[in-house]
Amino acid sequence: MQIERFAISRRRLIAALGAAVTAAALAGPARAAGLLGSLNGLLGQASDSALDKLAQPGAFYADPAVRIALPLVGGSTGVVGQVLGGASKLGLTDGLVRKLNDAAGLAAREAKPIFRAAIDRLQLSDVPGIVKDDTGATQYLHRSAGDELKGKLRPLVDAGLKQVGAFTALDKLSRKSSLTQLAGISHDKLGNSVTEQALSGIFKYIGGEEQKLRADPLKPAGSLLQGLFKKGS
Repeated sequence: MQIERFAISRRRLIAALGAAVTAAALAGPARAAGLLGSLNGLLGQASDSALDKLAQPGAFYADPAVRIALPLVGGSTGVVGQVLGGASKLGLTDGLVRKLNDAAGLAAREAKPIFRAAIDRLQLSDVPGIVKDDTGATQYLHRSAGDELKGKLRPLVDAGLKQVGAFTALDKLSRKSSLTQLAGISHDKLGNSVTEQALSGIFKYIGGEEQKLRADPLKPAGSLLQGLFKKGS
């Protein structure tokens, strides 16, 4: 019974948000700005929380769902992918893999401003799709700003890789083994791979945080959205 009431409350919230979108569009700039600000607040809070979690030491490596791996050059089923996979199982690349994850964590720690800047460019026309899905805001951010965020995250990742000694470790591994030479893993390819994987993990966490914020129609998401249902312009 409690679950049914909860489901009904969530449906009412989504329906009310949809109605608020239409009303805001008709009520003028002030009302639209209020709606947009509330949704920006929801996504901004989810983004900040996700980045805070992933910035904790060892966070990326500790979670298999977002753990950064070496580039699978040639594909996971290709010969090179199999060779690198075998090396990982033998522990030959584990030290380097940990450094990649540490670098991703350092990048996450510095990434709040670039995510906030992308969120601030949210447009009212995107709101209807956002309110319909538990991760609608995250999906919108990924679609609209994914490429931009990748470009701005890359320098942070490269700085992190240098700081933790990942590039040095890659060079040492190349001298000790032909594996990385066979795979053709350069500094540039490593930086690009870590950036893509880190961004994917960040979006995964943002989506999870958005779901948590939406889970209770009254708190805390309700506190961000409560102004949407007031009458007037």
